[in-house]
Amino acid sequence: MIQTREPGGTPLGETIRGLILKVGADEAPMAPKTELFLYLASRAQHVAEVILPALNKGQIVLCDRFSDATLAYQGDGRGLPKEMITEMTRFASSGLEPDLTFFLNLDVKSGLARLKGRDEINRMDQETLDFHEAVNEGYHGLVKADPKRFAVIDASDPIQAIALKIQERVDAVLR
Repeated sequence: MIQTREPGGTPLGETIRGLILKVGADEAPMAPKTELFLYLASRAQHVAEVILPALNKGQIVLCDRFSDATLAYQGDGRGLPKEMITEMTRFASSGLEPDLTFFLNLDVKSGLARLKGRDEINRMDQETLDFHEAVNEGYHGLVKADPKRFAVIDASDPIQAIALKIQERVDAVLR
């Protein structure tokens, strides 16, 4: 099994991650389309360099975020056309879709409160409450549209309970 993340997962992807998530008060805000294209560029490289080769070797790939995040953040959060994002994501990911997606469900205010004291606060973390609410609604819409693929986990539970629920669901899929 390999573990990876988006944006990132490759040297080029990590460079793109730095551009996307960088906090810069002295910079002009990143245009939503620019943000989308950067995420897609990172994904295309990630799929070509890491994910497809691993899958071709029969490995399991565990990825922290993928196409659903793009739909929720850039579609629902930024208001870009979701049909277009879906097509562009399909192209960037070579048509790959997750077999299983974990949605760690937590109300937005509680999630944002967890940022306090964290070492890394990125540009996305600093978005408005309305933005985060829209992203959360987007995720809930994705879960409703494809409930068999999503495992919804109550993220207000203790970490050990969350980990156990995830492990049980993974074990069930692997059987």
